[in-house]
Amino acid sequence: MTARAVRIITEVAAVDRPFDYLLNDLTDHVGVGDRVRVDFNHRSVRGWVIDGATPSGELKIVKKWLGYGPPSSMLELLRWASERWYGTWSRFLLAASPRRVITTLPRAPEPAPLALALKAAAWDGPAGVIQLAPTTDPLALILGAYEATRDAEGSLLVLVPTESWAGRLRGRLEQRGCAVASGDDQWDRMRAGWPVVVGARGAALAPVPRVAGAVIIDADDESYRSSATPTWEAVAMLRERCSRDKAPLWCTSMIPSPALLNGGGYEKDRDLVGGWPRVEIVDRRQSDPHEGVLAPVALDAARRALESDDPVAVAVILQRLGTGRLLACVACGELARCATCHQAEEEVGEQLACGERHEFRARFCRACGSTNLRRLRVGVTTLARDLAAQLNQKVSEVTAALDPSTPLERVVVGTEATWQRVRRCGVVIFVDFDQYLLAPRESARRAAVNAIGKAGRLVGSRRDGRGLVVLQTRRGDDDVVHALVDGDFDAIIHEDVATARLLSLSPFGASAEVTGEGAEAFVAELPSSLVSVHKTPTGYVVCAKEMATLTGALRDVDRPAQKFRVAVQ
Repeated sequence: MTARAVRIITEVAAVDRPFDYLLNDLTDHVGVGDRVRVDFNHRSVRGWVIDGATPSGELKIVKKWLGYGPPSSMLELLRWASERWYGTWSRFLLAASPRRVITTLPRAPEPAPLALALKAAAWDGPAGVIQLAPTTDPLALILGAYEATRDAEGSLLVLVPTESWAGRLRGRLEQRGCAVASGDDQWDRMRAGWPVVVGARGAALAPVPRVAGAVIIDADDESYRSSATPTWEAVAMLRERCSRDKAPLWCTSMIPSPALLNGGGYEKDRDLVGGWPRVEIVDRRQSDPHEGVLAPVALDAARRALESDDPVAVAVILQRLGTGRLLACVACGELARCATCHQAEEEVGEQLACGERHEFRARFCRACGSTNLRRLRVGVTTLARDLAAQLNQKVSEVTAALDPSTPLERVVVGTEATWQRVRRCGVVIFVDFDQYLLAPRESARRAAVNAIGKAGRLVGSRRDGRGLVVLQTRRGDDDVVHALVDGDFDAIIHEDVATARLLSLSPFGASAEVTGEGAEAFVAELPSSLVSVHKTPTGYVVCAKEMATLTGALRDVDRPAQKFRVAVQ
């Protein structure tokens, strides 16, 4: 038998290049994409077969076959991803591999046709971006995508923001006759090409041999971006997979971002306005300082909700973004904001300045000239204590650290972790909505709208007339506030696209954030002819006209000895 050799990428991230190894009689069946164990620099490490190689007597022998890895059709995609997000090939190979050894694959079932009633109710529109109201059930869209791709070769990938949502969706699809694979424990089904794969962000790297189509629900949700290095993003990953496999892609969003639109248009939900919750605005600029954290309007709404039979009647949201401290004028109630970027100002010594430090100025109100400014700051624990006294009710605190098995009282106070713990309630109250509106980031307005949409899923829609969302703000004249009341976001969407084009933001440009002790040495070596570098309070932002230009410039620079982090947007 002629000896065979293979080319392998090891799991040693510091050495991101392939090495050749020889196969013996025990490992001769190894295929491209499979996992193996090899001797690497006198260490036993895992690796992935990425190609064949020329046999040589000087090559070390593969020690053991470790079962299936990602299909060979995914290898080029994973290498593209490592270049796109400034990561190592092995990191993405590991993300697409099983947690345990898989040596056999089941036989995938044929996609079953939908019942006539389901087929008639399914979405029949074209693929693309769909602006969907938060309370509109996306099941019709998913079933429409399933029917449209049922006869095509490959699997339909369906992504939702959370694993708990994926579990519920899987059950609903199975009840309607769809064969669904979901979760790490069913990696072998995905690898075998199951008709439908449902999951959260990780499902974008589901090891299906071919993608027949994909659906991303709430495609602008921040959960689709990995916060760990490399900071890859599921929407861009699936867009690339669908492009390579010539498969349709459906994306829904409550308020599509410029990056999601990618220079194209979008379809609208048939009843967009009716699918949003009722919103009541409480302008606290002229409120009585003795009212407490909740205005009388919000307290009345909470008391009415407590008369219902909902297990959780009231959800009070306090999300701290940016510095978490806003300054307001005691005389007129206006917030201290930068004249250049209109973001919230903070105290810097004896002066005021925004996070970008556009201007240092004396401590006074721009609106009325008063020098009496006070901090608007309260924590979840303090808010829960005060609310318990105002409503004479027991209050549960909900944060990311809360044990999921902990039972909740009828009134809950917490961060956005509340969306994961509460399924239904009578009223949602945002204590300080200005934290969203004045957050120091480009997506602040869309994040504010998405937060109200998620609250709407708890209280119900306008067409149902069941629940209410109360916003306490000192920005009652903000365009976002008016749009939420009217349920019309076209102006905000068009303005965001125009701003992204003007500032060369995604998709009209590319950027990466570089932080860490080695950041300065790293950006100093970047070619000024290809990229521009801007210093920020936390590090540096590197910008380029195109993503390929940015990633090429980043990879051509030698890594400094100090640690640093690159987050490609």
